[in-house]
Amino acid sequence: MVDAHGRMRTARAVAGGAIGVALLILQPWIPLWTLGLFLIAAVPLLTFERRLKGAAHPEWVAAQTLMLVLAVLAIGAAGTGGPDSPALPWLVIPCAMAATRFRRAVVVGFAAFTALVILAVSVPVDPAGFADDPRLVIATLALLVSVTVVTSALTQAELKHRDNAVLDPLTGLLNRQALGLRVAELEQQARLTGGSVCAIVCDLDGFKQVNDTYGHDRGDMVLRDCAYEIRKALRSFELVYRVGGEEFVVLLPDVELPQGVAVASRLREAIQRARPGGLELTMSLGVAAAAGSEVRHEPLLRWADEALYRAKAAGRNRVEAGRSVGGEAGVGGRLFEPRDETVELASGTP
Repeated sequence: MVDAHGRMRTARAVAGGAIGVALLILQPWIPLWTLGLFLIAAVPLLTFERRLKGAAHPEWVAAQTLMLVLAVLAIGAAGTGGPDSPALPWLVIPCAMAATRFRRAVVVGFAAFTALVILAVSVPVDPAGFADDPRLVIATLALLVSVTVVTSALTQAELKHRDNAVLDPLTGLLNRQALGLRVAELEQQARLTGGSVCAIVCDLDGFKQVNDTYGHDRGDMVLRDCAYEIRKALRSFELVYRVGGEEFVVLLPDVELPQGVAVASRLREAIQRARPGGLELTMSLGVAAAAGSEVRHEPLLRWADEALYRAKAAGRNRVEAGRSVGGEAGVGGRLFEPRDETVELASGTP
């Protein structure tokens, strides 16, 4: 899902305003009650953002709003001529909005349902009129397919463009591509100076359950809050990267393993204390370090990943130290054991 709430809010306002103006102009030819339908559809659209922020399942709010708008438009089309209604092409608008918020499979399903609605408000309302002149219905169906395909393609292009960027659009953190560039720089510096580099791989515990229970918009809120807390706990030259989903990587130049473990413990405590997204969540972390010519991208992150897996297997909400090569002697094993190892999502604020 593309994070474009501000742009979509403006787009919804413009689209709704255009329909309202059109209804006023068409009043000599259509019933007055169509303005009442417009107001019924306008209220959920105007309050959409506020309801979305306070919802336990934001995606349900989005789906219900789009279905309500589609239903109102369908009633208007059926009551103003069916296959000859000037409102018939407007039934495409909810599907275009869905294409900017939901994944492709959902959009395809919604488009198919919209096509059935278009036929349902046309053929049964005036079978003879549809048989005599089906041009508007056919044109509306073609418009539905075209708008859905084009909007989905633009959304996918936006996502691909963001993948090629160095900033994560959701959290504002540097992304995986920026991580690769930075590690390459640190490799060269370490070879020249013999300095060390410490990597911390961080993973939110139970994040999938957050998405399943509260919806993806709440999950996005959690990720933004976590990104803020991690940045706040680090020094300005210690960079954090979001490398996918709920996983973050912190690079610490000129830091050896024991000091890196201390930083990781500080991050773990910060997340547990902050209640990101209003939920009681914890984070598991794996730490690894290397120095001099041993600083290499793939091995360093792999060692930190292996330590993270051990932290997950040992009960989560803890720091595990991995390998330290080329510098201070390696330190291994579990370094933190919290008293309460259970993540209780139900205790968070809905």
